[in-house]
Amino acid sequence: MAKEAKNKEKKMKDNTSKKNSKKEKKNFFKSVKAELKKVIWPTPKQLLNNTLAVIVSVVIIGVIVFLLDLCFEKINTFGIDKLKTVVQSSQNEEENTLSNSTTENNVNNNETTENAENSTEGSSEDNTESTNNAE
Repeated sequence: MAKEAKNKEKKMKDNTSKKNSKKEKKNFFKSVKAELKKVIWPTPKQLLNNTLAVIVSVVIIGVIVFLLDLCFEKINTFGIDKLKTVVQSSQNEEENTLSNSTTENNVNNNETTENAENSTEGSSEDNTESTNNAE
């Protein structure tokens, strides 16, 4: 019996909650309608003035943003060009120092190879002289 009583209570609650939700929906729409009646709607002249004010302010802000973008772009390209010249000059200096050091190395290598060739030529002449003397 206790179960049957609980089931009846649940059914009654469900029915009342459904009725309450329908009443709440009706009350909501009634209150929305009442609030919309309280609103003071602008006149067509006010609407036109407000619309023009918004459009003009948007155009002015757009022009300001455009000009700032243009200025920042010019500053950025100037800075990039300046960096390019600095990097190129440093690369040229590095190339000059590298080419100077490589030419010095080449000169030193050439002198070393010439000395080595001279010493091998001298030793080969000595060998031919010693073979000639031995004969």
